[in-house]
Amino acid sequence: MLPLYPASGLWLYNRPQTARLQRQATPMASPGNRTKSKRAIPRLYLVTPAVADPAAVQDMLGAAMKSGDVAAVLLRLAAADERTLINRAKALARLIQDHGAALLLEDLPEIAAHVGADGAHLSDIAAFEAALGTLKPARIAGCGGLQTRHDAMLAAEAGADYVMFGEPDQHQNRPSLDAVVERVDWWAELFEIPCVGFAGSMEDVAPLADAGAEFIALGDWIFDYPQGAALVVAEAASRLAPVEAAG
Repeated sequence: MLPLYPASGLWLYNRPQTARLQRQATPMASPGNRTKSKRAIPRLYLVTPAVADPAAVQDMLGAAMKSGDVAAVLLRLAAADERTLINRAKALARLIQDHGAALLLEDLPEIAAHVGADGAHLSDIAAFEAALGTLKPARIAGCGGLQTRHDAMLAAEAGADYVMFGEPDQHQNRPSLDAVVERVDWWAELFEIPCVGFAGSMEDVAPLADAGAEFIALGDWIFDYPQGAALVVAEAASRLAPVEAAG
């Protein structure tokens, strides 16, 4: 049997020496009573570009992970045959997991076990439901592409380990920041399953954290930053840090 442990009601596979993407140590609260003052500092969730050559992103990704508290990396892979996809993911798996982060594959649940990944992120509710049999109970199953509140509740009921709000769709369109903040705030007030808020820019980080997201996703835009992804991650981490009371 695989060793399992409970994380705020979620049973996740405990592979030695690899951090789980898990709920922050926020005290359990009744619906409507999760005050912002009791929330833990959100952790970071990095999203890579579509990787065709792991060597091209390896150094930048490693530096970024050293610059902040990164809970997970969502590895996106450029289209290829299955063996090539597995090899690309394996080339980055140790780097990610040795930094204590969970390795999640975007929309590739079928190769998660071959790679030794911690789980997969599915981009819509239909794909998520189809992947559950492959991922559960050994691996993390996250769900995005949730167009409505009803979709988010369906994902939670089906067994999502987290839900994501605000990420771009296949055409790179995304909701307004106000809409994402509203959805995160609604979720955080009512549900115990963790929520990932997708930051489309540095200016999105603090509002999403204030709304109650347990994880802040930094999209592949950080890898295009002229001064490097590490600087972006460090800046995002600084915006998540609590402000010490004066005096």
